[in-house]
Amino acid sequence: MATEAIRWGILSAGKISHDFCTALRTLPANEHRITAVAARNLDAAKTFADNHSIDKAYGDYEELAKDSNVDIVYIGAIHTQHANWSKVMLNHGKAVLCEKPLGVNSKEVSEVIALAKEKNLFLMEAIWSRHFPVYDETRSVISSGKIGDIKMVMANIGFGSLIDIPRVAAPEHAGGAILDIGIYPMQLVVMLYGTEQPVITTRGFLADTGVDETSVAILQYSNNRLAVINNHASLETSCEADILGTKGRIKIEGPFWCPTKMKIITNDGSSEAKEFSLPETETPFNFVNSAGLRYEAIAARKCFLEGKIESELMPHAESERIASLLQHMRHDLGYVLPQDTSEKVVMLAQ
Repeated sequence: MATEAIRWGILSAGKISHDFCTALRTLPANEHRITAVAARNLDAAKTFADNHSIDKAYGDYEELAKDSNVDIVYIGAIHTQHANWSKVMLNHGKAVLCEKPLGVNSKEVSEVIALAKEKNLFLMEAIWSRHFPVYDETRSVISSGKIGDIKMVMANIGFGSLIDIPRVAAPEHAGGAILDIGIYPMQLVVMLYGTEQPVITTRGFLADTGVDETSVAILQYSNNRLAVINNHASLETSCEADILGTKGRIKIEGPFWCPTKMKIITNDGSSEAKEFSLPETETPFNFVNSAGLRYEAIAARKCFLEGKIESELMPHAESERIASLLQHMRHDLGYVLPQDTSEKVVMLAQ
């Protein structure tokens, strides 16, 4: 396994796909090889292929699905397309690493997961946070009992001009803060508290276009455990997360979804700061700490070569719970998508 290269296909030639391919180049070439890219426009695919030294470029996603030299497809398209193209790739025998959210609602996510199980193929929602060293250390500290039993999780995420991005402001693109960035605080809560169904209360408001702009959710779990998460598309926040236990707490410094720094503070007054550096690259990234996309690629390769259909760090059941909670939040605010009421997956904004 140590020297077997996994062959990546890249679906969509956008910004996040650029960052993912750039992050892949920080890994050994005998373990990760990008063999093809597909975009809606062949010229865009060719330009992307030239920039990333990829042999094949397709102007149609179906062609990528049929490429026998691709083991696993990274899906970086707009999220209204995630469920549909994940299913297409699975139906063509490809493993899938799909950008978050895996689907825009519970139904879409469950359908994709059911198909992956039917086909016995690896599928992982690309919640890259789960694979960062800071998250590894967080899980280790909690498992050790150092901060006791977790009783409160608080996380906030917000960007002052997010709502000005057209796709975020557009209901037809399943826009809004909850689906775009709200998955990050929610995945942390689910990682720490599991797939139990909490009592959830959401407050917030919608933008003029009808998508959610600001939301605050309180999640109440058994054994007196709480979580409070904040999502903002028009406010800048600290983007930090705090995990409070009966013996201490962990602070994941911002950006908590792709962190390099954390602090462990115990009730006896001791404090320990830890930092995990990311590799440097000559090619610039579009988004903060995108070199950390390498970690989910490592995890995907390991699972694929071991014949697994899901990752222990980002299991299917947690993707389903996250989707249901995000949908609950949207509906609490009165933001309902056509996909929420249709019988089958609806493709919007193709």
